[in-house]
Amino acid sequence: MASTVYFMDDRASGSQDSLVAKMLGLFDEAGLAEMIRPRDVVAIKMHMGEWNNTAYLRPVYPRALADKVKSLGGIPFVTDTTTMPYAVWSSRVTAVDHLITDERNGFTSGSVGCPVIIADGYFGTDDVHVDMPEGLALKEAFVSTAIAMADVVIMLSHFKGHGVGVIGGALKNLGVGCASKRGKFNLHGCGDARYSLASSSFYPDKCKGRDCPTWELCDQVCAFGAIHITESGMVFEPDKCKGCFSHRSVVTCGALTPPKDWGELNPVAIADAAYGAHKAIGHGRIGYINLAVDISPMCDCIGYADRPMVPNIGVFASKDPVAIDMACVDAVTAAPGIPGSITEAKGVHHPGDIKHDKCSSIMGASQYIQIKSAQKLGLGSANYELVKIDRLPSALPYVFNPAAGTAPEPIGARYSRAFKKVPFFPEGGFRRHADTDVTDLR
Repeated sequence: MASTVYFMDDRASGSQDSLVAKMLGLFDEAGLAEMIRPRDVVAIKMHMGEWNNTAYLRPVYPRALADKVKSLGGIPFVTDTTTMPYAVWSSRVTAVDHLITDERNGFTSGSVGCPVIIADGYFGTDDVHVDMPEGLALKEAFVSTAIAMADVVIMLSHFKGHGVGVIGGALKNLGVGCASKRGKFNLHGCGDARYSLASSSFYPDKCKGRDCPTWELCDQVCAFGAIHITESGMVFEPDKCKGCFSHRSVVTCGALTPPKDWGELNPVAIADAAYGAHKAIGHGRIGYINLAVDISPMCDCIGYADRPMVPNIGVFASKDPVAIDMACVDAVTAAPGIPGSITEAKGVHHPGDIKHDKCSSIMGASQYIQIKSAQKLGLGSANYELVKIDRLPSALPYVFNPAAGTAPEPIGARYSRAFKKVPFFPEGGFRRHADTDVTDLR
């Protein structure tokens, strides 16, 4: 049976066409408002961006959703989770680091209109264990407590590529984003020699040792002490390696090469973790909004953002995470690549070309693995009906209104008294030249 996905494109010619207005309109169209009862605590789960990343969703989106939740009687908070130490300078490993980065990226309680909470605590161990024998790769999940305890969760996802998941949308936001740090280690196979980077092939002769200009970074990058650089080369102790990814951005000489099937097992585990989060939160308590804009080839969890792969597409909303991600994948596939982007460099810039496999996956995995795995688990259906809404009926609910709970006030009524009090126009009018010739200025 097909799931319903609601969609509005990114074109705009008036107030009711803004992406914020469309997001709020689709929130209602998809029935997400119906999930929220008075006094429900509502988690708005999103990615607030890595340090120096610029493709993440702007704070206005969660702010508008928080205001919407409050208008329904709910109590919102914006949330994300700590990360594994997957990069040399990773800026979200602890809650303190995370909040410093979030504030730099514009996310504060003042900007989003509600508390900003790191859902898995200071170091990522504040979580709820979920037994999951039905998983395809994982038998358990670890879901961040603040998310598991929420009455309703709105998954606000930036749809883009992802180096490991291949796509980053609702499923990735649910599976990886709702997992605690402990849960992330679990879903990435960390500590398991079969499924993680600990089983990487080791070619010590490719390392130049301390003759390499970046040897000190390689020597200090592993928090578990699995990598050391000597005068003659690299020492790798696989028994100590937890597969945390941190070495990948600096060990670029080929001394450590990931196992062949590692790239395909991770999207499966992401789907498993999404199933675990869904199980913890509860059926019928999660709504999904995907914004397919600034569609970068890699995730918001890296410290830069490449040129978008395809033009902005628009906003999607659904109660089915599989269907909404499938709709986004189909839309990106159907779109032309942006000139000069990675799609052109990889030769997949034509409408109809599969783009994420070559442009996003660091191991060449398929963009469909995550979706097919989630469908097999029963999280949703890749068969969807796309309901395209061309225009919202009125801009009135979405215009500037500083007095919550009241009708918006037109500018004439709002400011006529002020213009009467303040003499804006000088006696005799403003001084201007009588005739200005713009012929030579064109």
